[in-house]
Amino acid sequence: MLTEKIISVAQYFDQVVLWILVILSVLSVGMILERFFSLGKVSSESGKIRARIKMALQGNSVEDFELLARDTQTLEGRAASYALRHMKDSGTKGLEEVFNAYALTEKPELERFLSFLATIGSNAPYIGLFGTVLGIMKAFNDLAQSTDAGQQTVMAGIALALISTAAGLFVAIPAVIFYNHFNKKVKSILQNLDAVKEFGLAYAKKKGM
Repeated sequence: MLTEKIISVAQYFDQVVLWILVILSVLSVGMILERFFSLGKVSSESGKIRARIKMALQGNSVEDFELLARDTQTLEGRAASYALRHMKDSGTKGLEEVFNAYALTEKPELERFLSFLATIGSNAPYIGLFGTVLGIMKAFNDLAQSTDAGQQTVMAGIALALISTAAGLFVAIPAVIFYNHFNKKVKSILQNLDAVKEFGLAYAKKKGM
């Protein structure tokens, strides 16, 4: 009885799996595009800040930290601004914690949608495989119930069933590729915030705060 119910579900649910994969694909593409433009902009600004810090260190000009703090349009500039205000009010006590707290508050925004992309990348192939198994069950069940079915009928059914596996891979591969790409960008941005923190601590020491 249970087997018959499963086979009856397989008659329809293999198409449902395909639609699920289509929906996941659309969501994945939307998230990838959003992160591509958002993180691309932040990463570009972060690269410019990194170059400014490098030049300041090469010129032994930690006073440039004050100029960095005026650039409140960037993550690093806002971090420097908060740190400079803290130094003027309370000195260096708790300064490192201010930087760390700022990084922790910005991290969820930087990592937005990444966990979903990782979930799609790791699970879409299994969803596709599930659809393929259902499709194969349907094909063999149709073969058993048909009196004139032959090898071509089975092969056609299996070919259709394999579409689900291909669709699962089609959804998963871009999600994994872009997840790794975006994750690398986020790590680079957070490392740059660490560089700003060290730059701020060097500025504080030179000023005798």
